[in-house]
Amino acid sequence: MRVLHVTSGNMYGGVETFLATLARESAAVPEMESEFAVCFEGRCSAELTSLGHTPHLLGGVRLSRPHTLLRARRALAALLRRQRYDVIVCHQPWTYVVFGSVARHARRPVALWVHMAGEGHHWLERLARIVRPDVAICNSHFSAAQLSRWLDAHIEQVYYPVSIPISAADGARLRTRHALDTSTSDIVIVQVSRLEPWKGQHILLDALTHLRDVSGWTCWIVGGAQRPAEIAYRRQLESITRDGGIADRVQFLGERTDVPALLVAADLFCQPNTSPEPFGLSLVEALHAGLPVVTSNIGGACEIVDASCGVLTPPGDSTALAEALERLVTEQERRATLGAAARRRPAVLCDAPRQMRRIHQVLSSVAAA
Repeated sequence: MRVLHVTSGNMYGGVETFLATLARESAAVPEMESEFAVCFEGRCSAELTSLGHTPHLLGGVRLSRPHTLLRARRALAALLRRQRYDVIVCHQPWTYVVFGSVARHARRPVALWVHMAGEGHHWLERLARIVRPDVAICNSHFSAAQLSRWLDAHIEQVYYPVSIPISAADGARLRTRHALDTSTSDIVIVQVSRLEPWKGQHILLDALTHLRDVSGWTCWIVGGAQRPAEIAYRRQLESITRDGGIADRVQFLGERTDVPALLVAADLFCQPNTSPEPFGLSLVEALHAGLPVVTSNIGGACEIVDASCGVLTPPGDSTALAEALERLVTEQERRATLGAAARRRPAVLCDAPRQMRRIHQVLSSVAAA
């Protein structure tokens, strides 16, 4: 079975990490041959190329410029005439709105993979309802429930396969800390996510201002600003650290390609979302590295984190978050207990070979139909 995955490619986050995993783990299901097509060249296309899956380039699209939309649609139509694919998978409503009709016109089964299900009010979600996909795939039960409220389609829930090249080489933890001028004795609190307010970086930093008199902790904020609004948010976060007296204990590391090494060098992971996380790939990656996870008790995070491996706090409650973090910073035995369980948790949900077979099952059923 040949599958073409189509995505925008202009940003880098959970969707792009997932696509890289599909490429990396392709040998787990040799009967499913995955190819990729992107509109924009960037980190996503470069990473796929490094994994031996150079994507097809469709050309940049701006919906406000109809000629770019028509050009990209023609590029995909030409690709579908040259190559025979059993299923076309459009990742996110934007891609489906742009290319879903092209796949339909070529008489190919089409899947809409929704990585972040809203409530159906966004104009892209409304447009996505016009052409009914053969299947809609969601990354959590929470996302599937959200999607079922506004999309009339067959919906399948599939957890992401997770395969992370964790660096466990002797001295890797110490080298990473040394490079970031972080003491070997510090308890490092790390957050890895897009710089967007709903990811809760400001809640984390507000909680840490309550812990400024607690010694021995450092915070790494990982994630680069990719849009103007995110640049403004970064400035807001820096202001919180200055006003709260913790600027010397918080590092903004920007976008990184060595996230696995950073997780290995940290001690606990915190992402206090103010809005529901549809799944929470970064949470799974942190658990994979053996980090206790502190996050908000909403959305897909509740399917990933339980009391055995982390702490769930009310969204937006920096006081409760501060209390949870203080316990983990000061209680080494509790961190060790949660961390040991954290390493076992991802296999329950996201074992890469098992989830790759699950993806094959869903897409092959669409191709057969």
